[in-house]
Amino acid sequence: MLVGLTYDLRDDYLAQGYGKEETAELDKADTIDGIDQALRSLGYNIRRIGNVRTLVELLAAGERWDIVFNIAEGLHGIARESQVPALLDAYRISYTFSDPTVLGVTLHKGMTKRLVRDMGIPTPDFAVIEKEEDLQGLSLPYPLFAKPVAEGTSKGISPLSLIHDQSRLHAACRAILERFRQPVLLETYLPGREFTVGIVGTGEKARAIGALEVLMLDKAEMQAYSYLNKADFEERIKYVLAEDETARQAIGIALRSWVGLGCRDCGRIDLRCDARGVPNFMEVNPLAGLNPDISDLPILCRQKGISFRDLIGMIMESALERVPAAGGSAVQAPSLALVP
Repeated sequence: MLVGLTYDLRDDYLAQGYGKEETAELDKADTIDGIDQALRSLGYNIRRIGNVRTLVELLAAGERWDIVFNIAEGLHGIARESQVPALLDAYRISYTFSDPTVLGVTLHKGMTKRLVRDMGIPTPDFAVIEKEEDLQGLSLPYPLFAKPVAEGTSKGISPLSLIHDQSRLHAACRAILERFRQPVLLETYLPGREFTVGIVGTGEKARAIGALEVLMLDKAEMQAYSYLNKADFEERIKYVLAEDETARQAIGIALRSWVGLGCRDCGRIDLRCDARGVPNFMEVNPLAGLNPDISDLPILCRQKGISFRDLIGMIMESALERVPAAGGSAVQAPSLALVP
């Protein structure tokens, strides 16, 4: 089976003059190499495609693949993660991970929270601030937390994100509006434990890999899992496999959110506990980072005894279950027992 591999290589964009922060979500060469090697070890033939522009050129030239392993984040626009899967849908080429609608909606944190709230899933009260004037008449109680509405890798999150008064509120929102040219997600601040839950599978076959608790070390910015904390996680963050009752509650909420939002194959959901200790949905990452060494999902898998190769195999297995016509004689990864 021929598997195409779509991705945005960070070095390519840095070479074009883009900055380190604006390319922070994009993949490093060792991520692409790791996925490529894992897929080959599972018996797949691999064709590296690259980003959406290269995909357009290859499709126009008549090139096709049995299925595409898509981790392309895109760079421009709130719907940037939808660009590659939308093209593949147009050409009726199967691919891993979620469809364009899910990727477009879930990158917008405000839209996602509206859907999750309608499902009856706990999530902190919030407002989407599109201009500074929207802060007039705001009724959310302090403390509040501000972040860009459509960024990953904790971009735009810093100690300034935690807000205790109106003057700080205006300054924080103005900074995000000007810097990221997108709305601000403003939430009531949750003071409790923070988890990230890994999920594999689609619909009724979705299963939790487990829950990691994110603990701040002495050098960390304590208010949140910030951009600097993520960038320097080895010095600032400790990841602990959590298996207590609160973690099990977080897993249950994560699975409900994953299935309700229509996410597919594999990803992560981040949660944080309120003052009563109840896990609340914060955001979903249906296109989670897959660096073999430093991404949260592979770190979780290592703590659960799941190799990177088997993680990639489970992703392919889930995708091929959805598109059996693409399955052919592919070598499938072994099924692994996961937490229900």
